[in-house]
Amino acid sequence: MQNFSFSTEKNLESFLKQKKFKKIFILCGKKSFTKSGAKKMITKYLKDKIVKYYFKQSPFPEINEAKKINLYLKKFGPDLMIAIGGGSVLDYAKVANIILSVDNLEKKIINLSYPIKQKITKLLAIPTTSGSGAEVTSSVVIYINKIKYSLESPVIKPDFFFLIPELVISASKKIKSSSGFDAIAQAVESLISKKSNFQSMRYAKKSLDVSLKYYLDYLKKPNFENTSAMCFAANTAGKAINISKTTAPHAVSYPFTSLYNISHGHAVSLTIEKFLKFNFINSAKADCNFDLNLRFKKIFNIFNVKNIYELEDFFIYMKKKANLESNFKKLKINSNLNFDKILSGINLQRLGNNPVNLDRKDIKNILMEFD
Repeated sequence: MQNFSFSTEKNLESFLKQKKFKKIFILCGKKSFTKSGAKKMITKYLKDKIVKYYFKQSPFPEINEAKKINLYLKKFGPDLMIAIGGGSVLDYAKVANIILSVDNLEKKIINLSYPIKQKITKLLAIPTTSGSGAEVTSSVVIYINKIKYSLESPVIKPDFFFLIPELVISASKKIKSSSGFDAIAQAVESLISKKSNFQSMRYAKKSLDVSLKYYLDYLKKPNFENTSAMCFAANTAGKAINISKTTAPHAVSYPFTSLYNISHGHAVSLTIEKFLKFNFINSAKADCNFDLNLRFKKIFNIFNVKNIYELEDFFIYMKKKANLESNFKKLKINSNLNFDKILSGINLQRLGNNPVNLDRKDIKNILMEFD
């Protein structure tokens, strides 16, 4: 049995009992807070604290609710905010914590001109899913009118995080499938991102070495070992993309979440093998400062496949085993009819990290393969 060393309830108890944390704002999902065991674990250590809870409502982080959370946060004035939940909860906390003024907020975010100067309070992130890596990233996602935007700054990164596998193991298989696949996709995309470097590659490989070994067992029969493994893989993938950022599969995933309510990791899984094949076939057109073919050789070695077609088959097999549906008709997605809507929701920042430049026609051709 491989040992993955993580935080324990005792570590959390010691942290929360610090006298400097007198007022604590807890942001969480109403169902997940109880189901994960977080409520039972955490509330007994808050008896001597002044505590305010906010239960997030939207399935993905959208600007109006972020502003609402920000208002509660400012009025309460806590010494510490605890974000405990999945990627959306952590993103909400990261956004709400850096909004000092709401004047022209949406316009500034859209124009990438919002000044990120400081946090409102210290932030502790405790993920209850093994996927986003948001607890270690200095970027955050926010939706405005169902279009996804990103904010990036070292200020955004949580001040503290705890990985507690006991809070992850009880998540539904659907959440495990989606979030776990997100960790795998992040690591793969990191390896070919234009911004990748030696350190991000080390993190990505380390993440994949673990996730590819444990992911399907984690879905089939979750236990402490494989849950701990996937927590480690997600956290390490988060460290990789904090450096390199993600590429086309993530960029194109966001409108599938906002328009069709498909969970994030599932949305990423829809196109990953298609974009990987596009990048490989068009490697001669790569616009990056490394040899893209050598990066693909590294990916083939990690996945233990011989070529891009075996890698494509591997992802198709993995998605089938994880019950991540890829059939657009079954998902009620008409990419031909709704192409303009989908295209308008694509995150251009993430698309710009793709090693081969993509235009409207390239994306449409890839999406048309599903219809």
